[in-house]
Amino acid sequence: MSDARPAVKSRNILVLGAGELGMPVLRNLARRAKGIDGARISVLLRAGTIGSDAPEKSRDVAELRALGIELVPGDLVGSSIDELAGVFARYDTVIGCAGYAAGIDTPMKLARAALQAGIPRYFPWQFGVDFEAIGRGSPQDIFDAQLDVRELLRSQDKTDWVIISTGMFMSYLFEPEFGVVDLENAEVHALGSLDTAVTLTTPDDIGKLTAEIVFFEPTIRNEVVYLAGDTVTYGEVADKLEAGLGRPFRRSEWSVPFLKEALANDPKNMMRKYRAAFAMGRGYSWDKAGTFNARHSVPVTDVDDWVGANLGASPSTGC
Repeated sequence: MSDARPAVKSRNILVLGAGELGMPVLRNLARRAKGIDGARISVLLRAGTIGSDAPEKSRDVAELRALGIELVPGDLVGSSIDELAGVFARYDTVIGCAGYAAGIDTPMKLARAALQAGIPRYFPWQFGVDFEAIGRGSPQDIFDAQLDVRELLRSQDKTDWVIISTGMFMSYLFEPEFGVVDLENAEVHALGSLDTAVTLTTPDDIGKLTAEIVFFEPTIRNEVVYLAGDTVTYGEVADKLEAGLGRPFRRSEWSVPFLKEALANDPKNMMRKYRAAFAMGRGYSWDKAGTFNARHSVPVTDVDDWVGANLGASPSTGC
């Protein structure tokens, strides 16, 4: 694809969603926009969210308004591609932060709306692993849907795209439901083997780095940008938990055949899909030295930092 067109600087930005990742992205975009002439930040939220009396939603809406972010009513699931394209066309940059909760088909729907709108710059929801390195047919079918989005974006030359690969959200590794770290029983269940590696980044760091990437000069275009708070093996996770919490952790391995058999017994179980996929190893980790944050000396949270901040005071209470 040719880059003959002049690069468009992001100045009129729409973020889709204000959840676990959307809020950090919005906070950091608003902070960075203060020093950039003409930069404006908006967020697409359901009308019900904007007018909600629920304490958490009301708090987030109040924070967004205090940051000077425009609230745009819209529904990513309920709206058609035509309707979404009509909204997107008012902006020069759209950043997808809605995650998978909107459904497996939504990333492609949003990408089609972005291209139909002819927006100059699109950041799809790809904040995760290296889907191309993983390839098609992994135990997690959502990854194939993300490859479909990449192929669509690469097939055209009207809208620039930027994909931000972050690895797993760091807190997710420690979720009891995920099953890798069992704090109560002081055990780490390694996916694949104790030598399998995983890249981890906190949503706050992703938000900070996304804002830097959006406004970076020269403009980043048609590129996969890698981030990493830390890249560790599951064996190293156990070592860091022992050092941070001051108690021993047992180690065991959940092999690929074991995890695939568990998935076959419950093929729609999302956690089992993720466990089996991550156990495969390929595409789930990369060297921190080559990442955007390392190359530009942006400080980030590593596993030692996270354990000390979130687990040190009450190690048996989970995450």
